Amino acid sequence: MTIFDDLGGRLKGRVLVVGAGNPLRGDDGAGPRLVEMLTGKVNAALLDVGEIPEAYTRRILETRADTILFVDAADFGAQPGDFALLEEETIAAGHAGTHQLPLTLFFQYLRESGGGEIVVLGIQPQSISLGTPMSAAVSRTLASLSDLLKELLK
Repeated sequence: MTIFDDLGGRLKGRVLVVGAGNPLRGDDGAGPRLVEMLTGKVNAALLDVGEIPEAYTRRILETRADTILFVDAADFGAQPGDFALLEEETIAAGHAGTHQLPLTLFFQYLRESGGGEIVVLGIQPQSISLGTPMSAAVSRTLASLSDLLKELLK
């Protein structure tokens, strides 16, 4: 099974694509950049939540999305630019982000508040240091993911 099949099978009903991360920290800005690339090109709601996704809880829940695709830079031990659908065990192990509130708690709250199914798409960063540009590897991945999501969410 390819990620196209796996992701396509999980994006059901009304979809919200949430981009998390800080564009001032190089590859950490992958989520917001992907949301920007998809704007006006997909049949889905889009939301850039920056570094503090929990500050957007109300807006996320107001979309009444059946599926929430959460896109974030995540260190899961792969090569820069690799991407994967991450399970909560991976996130709980501390390999998925730079956010203040642990994402597992945030996702649990969303589920308990009536949010849709949460699908986490992690992109392996090369650097998330302040002031660094986005790496070529992550930029290429975002172009591929943008094309993939345009096809899946048309």
